[in-house]
Amino acid sequence: MDLTEILAHPPRILVADDDYFTRDILRNYLENAGCEVVDFDNGGDAGRAMRDGYEPDLALLDIQMPQLDGLTLCRQMKSDQRTRLIPVIIVTAFDAEDEKLNAIESGADDFVGKPFNATVLITRVRSLLRLKRLYDDLENNNNMLSQLLTRYVAPEIAGVILTDPENYLKLGGQNRFVTILYADLRGFTRFTETRSADVVVETLNMLFTRLSEPIYANGGTLDKYLGDAIQSFWGAPLQREDDAHWALRAALGMQGVFREIQEEPAHEVLKSLGLGIGVHTGEAIVGNIGSERVMDYTVIGDTANIARRLQEMARPGEILISQATLRQVPAARIRPLTVQALPGRLEPVAIYRLLRLRD
Repeated sequence: MDLTEILAHPPRILVADDDYFTRDILRNYLENAGCEVVDFDNGGDAGRAMRDGYEPDLALLDIQMPQLDGLTLCRQMKSDQRTRLIPVIIVTAFDAEDEKLNAIESGADDFVGKPFNATVLITRVRSLLRLKRLYDDLENNNNMLSQLLTRYVAPEIAGVILTDPENYLKLGGQNRFVTILYADLRGFTRFTETRSADVVVETLNMLFTRLSEPIYANGGTLDKYLGDAIQSFWGAPLQREDDAHWALRAALGMQGVFREIQEEPAHEVLKSLGLGIGVHTGEAIVGNIGSERVMDYTVIGDTANIARRLQEMARPGEILISQATLRQVPAARIRPLTVQALPGRLEPVAIYRLLRLRD
């Protein structure tokens, strides 16, 4: 019976049994079926091998072994994030129901008794290797989805989304208390007038790549790129009490990164540009907006509009914040600027220039 067609590689089988005769029989059965077998005469060495990086596709563990018995090793494997999906077959010389129950309670996926029936053993191994392939496919799909999500949000936020993708990746929105950051390049339109399309795109991609890093580093959600502007927010899908603080850290970081870029000899031409940032905090609708085929995880509402207005008012190098944001961040060192009515709003907004954050 050939097992090599189940996985993309010859199945790697770990055998742990203190009886040489049993290990020899298992090795012969499994190698004749196309498997690569690594065997140990005690559970301690088997466990250390996996902790040192050996990753079997399936483990056959005897119950009674020196150093570490098979049930304890099985429990350790199932509690370890790296080995929890490796199927385990418990090998026992006893056929008592309590032994089988102990094997199941330890997390084992199956058990076989001694003496072995070769056909039964290989059939059970085949079944569990198919299960391992499904685990691997699911893990690969999750990794691909995680890589895709981390293009938009910080890795820890991607992890939250993956815990309940049906909820986070469906159409709809909800009211959330968020802090929104808008950043826009000043003078970029004039810059594009005298450069080729290739140069403009290359420059914009470089700027977006480096300016987005402070957003991710401070736990923000990248909403979208709007021409030569960046929209991001804090408070969804992961919410923390100090979201506004992290948003201001990101804003200061973005201005710092932009100054570094301008000082680099390769980007000296960008000294004519500037970066204006606006930050506002309040209630907004956050969710997936669009259609079932194409959706955008975004933030909409009055809070987003105010953040954008503040960005439009900011001069190159400035970070303008609202009083609502200032209330959330006592560590902010600011300079009061004005109380001003914004287009579309009846109530005026107190505006401050962010200078730095106290330690």
